[in-house]
Amino acid sequence: MKISIAYAAPARQAWLSIDLPDGATVRDAIERSGVLQQFPEIDLEQQKVGIFSKLTKLDAALADGDRIEIYRPITCDPKMVKRKAKAEGEEEASEG
Repeated sequence: MKISIAYAAPARQAWLSIDLPDGATVRDAIERSGVLQQFPEIDLEQQKVGIFSKLTKLDAALADGDRIEIYRPITCDPKMVKRKAKAEGEEEASEG
């Protein structure tokens, strides 16, 4: 079965396609893809993974055509990003 693996680091990203036997797991695909060698900062014990944007476990079985995504840790509080964007929007409105 054909599986793809996606990972995006701040400076570069990877989209890899591999063939796996039926019954392969998310972990099998990630390990066989070579993405861990390309991005040694990936820590599968800490980072979350998903299939088509739905969180999943490393031992989940795959289906033909699945896209595995490896998510980077959040480095800022999403609430703070919204507040900052709102504040910047208010500043621009008052300047105009």
